[in-house]
Amino acid sequence: MAIEIRVPSPGESITQVQLAKWLVNDGEQVERDQEVVEIDSDKASFPVASPEDGVIRFKAAEGDTIGVGAVIAVIEPGSGAGPAGKKSEVQGSATRAETPEKAASSLPAAREDRNRPGGPGEDLEKLHASPLAKKIIEEKGVRVNELARAYPGKKINRNDVETFIKDRKADAPLSAFGNIRKEERKKLTTLRLKLAERLVAVKNQTAMLTTFNEINMSSALKLKDRYSEVFKQKYGVGIGLMSLFAKAVTIAIRDFPLVNSMIDGDELVSPTFVDIGIAVSAPKGLVVPVIRNAETLSLAELEIKVKEYAVKARDGKLSIDDMKGGTFTITNGGVFGSLMSTPILNPPQSAILGMHKIMDRPIAVDRQVVVAPMMYIALSYDHRVIDGKDSVGFLIKVKELIEDPLKMLTMGEDPVTLLLDL
Repeated sequence: MAIEIRVPSPGESITQVQLAKWLVNDGEQVERDQEVVEIDSDKASFPVASPEDGVIRFKAAEGDTIGVGAVIAVIEPGSGAGPAGKKSEVQGSATRAETPEKAASSLPAAREDRNRPGGPGEDLEKLHASPLAKKIIEEKGVRVNELARAYPGKKINRNDVETFIKDRKADAPLSAFGNIRKEERKKLTTLRLKLAERLVAVKNQTAMLTTFNEINMSSALKLKDRYSEVFKQKYGVGIGLMSLFAKAVTIAIRDFPLVNSMIDGDELVSPTFVDIGIAVSAPKGLVVPVIRNAETLSLAELEIKVKEYAVKARDGKLSIDDMKGGTFTITNGGVFGSLMSTPILNPPQSAILGMHKIMDRPIAVDRQVVVAPMMYIALSYDHRVIDGKDSVGFLIKVKELIEDPLKMLTMGEDPVTLLLDL
């Protein structure tokens, strides 16, 4: 009896998803709990596994928009094609048992295959090459005439063929772009469509403004260099700048709670907790997993969560729950080389902090010009909620904490002042 594979619910309010990619072939033998398809929702991508062993039969195609609960495939008992299109043992036995007449009738097809466009063709027999080289040429479908022109008057060996194949692969992307006039069209993913909708809504529905400042990163980088190895031995992760900024943000929000607030209808919501969204790059675009109750976490705990989410994003393993909520977001365009930008709000939040590339620049210190590692930071905020005084004050507080990391131990107070009880 065939078993249906249905689209699971990614979360409440989501009624439709997109079939992003089949991870197996139609008619392939699959195993229980083997991931067979990747689904895109408007919040995340997630794989769906086979419920049983058997042969999979597709009921939907890549790119289809499907309702939650719809059947996308069935699993039939028995065996089919193996992974990557290889035939099963049953089919393999049948092939080996072919009659001589049937085998002979397949020879013209084989000869036709050898002469396919891009294949070796009959010129292979005339090519001055070693037997092993000819075997590779035939297996890889190398163009004999092009290979002969690349090595005129030389007996071609295996290394020559492998070098030729490698060079052709390296040249292919360059030769295809710019020399052939064509357009490629592919359907936008559900995730990308939802992202576009949200970004346009932010621009239209908020009074977004951005304020800037710059941070001398010398102290933070010295702390990182001095303690990162010991830190890694104890906690399994190094000291990252994202966790330092996350810690600084949770402290600064105590003084400027409006930065952590949001509008809900005609009400202002001000949480007494800080759930920080960390914008990380994933194969299908930017995603924002959320670190819950960040104000209660140590620097090590923050760094462990940042690393965990970065790995899950890279592997496409983030769940809907990982990205729910959030009261404030941090994004780091510096990892891509951005020197300065104006980040867009992550609704319904009222503020987002942008980190940028660290560059050595001349600055004035005690009326002397020195070169220091500097970073521009940007705070985009909803002016309906946050006034200029609060936005600038918040950014200055973050700057002070990063430039003097010891203040993070005393929740933003000067350690010397506390020590002297002043």
